[in-house]
Amino acid sequence: MIQAFAFYLFAAIVIASGVLTIGARNPVHSVLWLILAFFNAAGLFLILGAEFIAMLLVIVYVGAVAVLFLFVVMMLDVDFAELRAGVARYWPFATLLALVLLAEIVFALAAWNAGTIVAPKASPTMQDVSNIELLGRALYTRYVYIFEAAGLVLLVAMIGAIVLTHRQRSDVRPQRVSDQVRRRPEDAVVNMHPGVGQGVEL
Repeated sequence: MIQAFAFYLFAAIVIASGVLTIGARNPVHSVLWLILAFFNAAGLFLILGAEFIAMLLVIVYVGAVAVLFLFVVMMLDVDFAELRAGVARYWPFATLLALVLLAEIVFALAAWNAGTIVAPKASPTMQDVSNIELLGRALYTRYVYIFEAAGLVLLVAMIGAIVLTHRQRSDVRPQRVSDQVRRRPEDAVVNMHPGVGQGVEL
């Protein structure tokens, strides 16, 4: 009973958060709704018994990717009113894409109602193996190239975020690393030798 209640609660919050992520006018609010959706999706994975995937969802997506989105949105200072004005010309393509996705959902529901697929029975050696070890075997054997490609995509996204948010300031003195390396400690720190009960004159 408690499992069913938790499932419907997490699933409802995930769906509501996804809708609010798309419908929020403020992009910062959209990222915050996305973080809420990630947390509740992690709760669904916990119910399924996939604790490792749930922790990955919280640590990687909430702790890194969503926070990266939030900082990029806040630091870019993009004119979102101008961006929304140009969205109208993409409505035909967006409508076509939405119809394709709706057709896929209907097809998936029809296939699900037709009956379940009989999965092969697990071998006796796999029964005592945890889901974390099975996931590691699958990632680093069968899907190792896809896993490495996903890492490269995340690396490119990180570099792109750094390039987009980098600002070259002209009102400050340029940093000279060689001068800082050559500077001696006695030139940087001066001991004033103040007397007892006396202050320091600047």
